[in-house]
Amino acid sequence: MGASRLDELTARARATIAAASAPDRRVTAGPDLEEPDGKLLVVVGIDPGVATTGYGVVSGSTRGDGAYVARAFGTIETAAGTDAHARLAHIHERVALLLRHHRPDAVAVERLFFGKNATTAMAVGQARGVILLAVAQAGLPLAEYTPLEVKSALAGFGRAPKAQMQRMVQALLALDAPPRPDDAADGLALALAHVRLYATRMARRAADE
Repeated sequence: MGASRLDELTARARATIAAASAPDRRVTAGPDLEEPDGKLLVVVGIDPGVATTGYGVVSGSTRGDGAYVARAFGTIETAAGTDAHARLAHIHERVALLLRHHRPDAVAVERLFFGKNATTAMAVGQARGVILLAVAQAGLPLAEYTPLEVKSALAGFGRAPKAQMQRMVQALLALDAPPRPDDAADGLALALAHVRLYATRMARRAADE
């Protein structure tokens, strides 16, 4: 086989892989916000997991005026029974693709909480590791939030139940229905929390100047 033919086949294979690696589920809600003064923040929120990693992409005004748009949300899934290193490689590749596609200003990831199930926490920690690697390789700012911090930022109550949080996310993003599945809703909540907390920090900084 000639070199030119081999190059052509290689290019086609790469294109096929890239298309197959597109986000599992992408939902756009409404037009993008317009910020003529450049005060629009795009954030990718990621809820890590080995079987299912949820993500949400949110555009938000840094003016603190409550203007937000859901650009995309969905999940990255890996099959049970697959070798652990292959599952982690898949998560890393998909997150890297997500960041290249949306070009966010920042990434918000759920901070690991060690509960009673150490095995689950260890697996989630491995998923977080490859996600953080993808963020670092993209050269993006990283913010980490606990579930309590996210709930406080969106609902004003750190113990808000999941159903209430999903309704808050739906209302803030003007979605027709609460986002599904839960992992994707958590990704959107993380992104929203970062935009809101960022706007609060900017307002305080402006007030101190």
